[in-house]
Amino acid sequence: LAEWVGAVGVALQPLADRLAAQLREQAIVHADETPVALLDPKAGKTRRAYLWLFRNAHYPGADPPRVVFQFHPNRSGDHARQFLKDWRGSLMVDEYSGYKGLWSLGITELACWAHVRRKWFDQHKASGSLIAAEALARIGVLYRIEREAATMTVEERLVYRQRCARPVLDALKTWLDGLQHTVMGQSGTAKALAYTLRRWDALVRYVDTGACPIDNN
Repeated sequence: LAEWVGAVGVALQPLADRLAAQLREQAIVHADETPVALLDPKAGKTRRAYLWLFRNAHYPGADPPRVVFQFHPNRSGDHARQFLKDWRGSLMVDEYSGYKGLWSLGITELACWAHVRRKWFDQHKASGSLIAAEALARIGVLYRIEREAATMTVEERLVYRQRCARPVLDALKTWLDGLQHTVMGQSGTAKALAYTLRRWDALVRYVDTGACPIDNN
């Protein structure tokens, strides 16, 4: 059975290569990595390996979904660099440090608002923080705007984001900056705040286009 599966993999490799090449023709790509258990017979147990995922962005008028999985025995950021090759578009990722080497190559970083929202959600769930509740409400406005713009063209969405989301983002940044002197340094609120501000430049890039996604959900 293993031999048959291996033979199928070899036969389909040209198709996988073409799919990856088409993905590198996209202006916007999502990337993520997730752990999987790898059998290690010599050790008598499993060890951690990773599936790396790459796919194109989804919006009205975009190409059909193209999804590429790559298996690697570790989480080295070199795997993303080797897959993307000379691609120089906008890459939506989380804060994993393995992607950081890509930005100096000319790839544009997009950050995910769902990851930010999760930080504040977890803090609110753990403590009932009113600050976290306020952050969630403000982020919720950004998502409401995205739902309203879901069926718009790329050009229409850019105009709508500039008119509606930009003021919300500006107000949110002012509010977050003001919080820095009022929250304790090691509290969950402080950590959520630091995460949001640290990612801010990459978080707000989506609003200056009509095609970039707000998150990688």
